[in-house]
Amino acid sequence: MTEALLLPPEAAGPGASFAMRTEGLSAYFGETRAVHDVTLDFPANEVTAIIGPSGCGKSTFLRCLNRMHETLPLTRVEGRVLFHGQDIYADGVDPISLRRHVGMVFQRPTPFPTMSIRDNVAAGLRVQPGPKPSRARVDEIVERALREAALWDEVKDRLNSSATGISGGQQQRVCIARALATSPHVLLLDEPTASLDPISTQKVEELVYELRKTMTVIIVTHNMQQAARVSDRTAFMLSGDMVEVAPTGVMFTAPSDPRTEAYITGRFG
Repeated sequence: MTEALLLPPEAAGPGASFAMRTEGLSAYFGETRAVHDVTLDFPANEVTAIIGPSGCGKSTFLRCLNRMHETLPLTRVEGRVLFHGQDIYADGVDPISLRRHVGMVFQRPTPFPTMSIRDNVAAGLRVQPGPKPSRARVDEIVERALREAALWDEVKDRLNSSATGISGGQQQRVCIARALATSPHVLLLDEPTASLDPISTQKVEELVYELRKTMTVIIVTHNMQQAARVSDRTAFMLSGDMVEVAPTGVMFTAPSDPRTEAYITGRFG
């Protein structure tokens, strides 16, 4: 992995005022282009929501931001993705190491079924370069991540129990804690509450709102009310194109593109 990706944001190169930036990003499945030439900035310590109808390219775009797209067969990416000014697709960048800095949580809870809650949260620490932390240090990191995920008080007495023995909402927050354990600079959330009940959804939304204090959050959501509640900026995608991006309050009250207005008023999608 290039050493620059391990530097703190303030030491990064040009473009470092943004946590991430895409420049002419296109994503392909075979010959089909699912994301079309997207240039978009993600300011540090803000929540950016990406909305749009099903199949518009939201999740594909998100997966390009930590090189998960390339894990699927017959896929490729064109353009650049900058992380604190450094191109994550440059030669020598290790995708696994990158994902320590750009974590991701998927639509459905994905705890490792053979691992305890503790070991699920600590899983990312095992692939970190350099000396492995002591068991005591791992316990400290697990507690910190579970507290950040607003889950510690609910599971502190069952850390050695299976992560699949808790509720779906708790499992999703274990997955969030797993991503937080490596102290990422950016957290990607792909419809993280789509399979959750209203109470669990509220807890995750409250968590997202709090996380902006320490990191940059990019959330794909089909729920426009959720985008309005948690985000600072909202981007609207349609048929692989990035149609519009604006402060969330502006997006939902005075969108500049008629396609955006049609979508947020329910005329399609």
